[in-house]
Amino acid sequence: MIDQTAQVSVRILDKEYQVACPAEERTDLLDSAEILNAKMREIRDTGRIVGLDRIAVMAALNMANDLIHARARDQELEGNISDRLKIISDRVDNVLSDTQQLNL
Repeated sequence: MIDQTAQVSVRILDKEYQVACPAEERTDLLDSAEILNAKMREIRDTGRIVGLDRIAVMAALNMANDLIHARARDQELEGNISDRLKIISDRVDNVLSDTQQLNL
């Protein structure tokens, strides 16, 4: 099967960019560009950082930090789920063991 490539036009801080991506990822690319544009506008509007390059770097650092925190939350949730599954598994094993003893 041949992958279709889409040419997508995104606007970030009033500048147009043409980006190629797999057709099935077009919506994700547009959503990502929207998030990036919002983050860069937020940084620009504070007035403390000047220059597109600096704004882009600060946006990337902020988004990378958000990703690190999201991964940490995911790992914590994964650990909690694993712990709960272990408890449930132990309870099931205990009930099955008790049932087997009653049948003997």
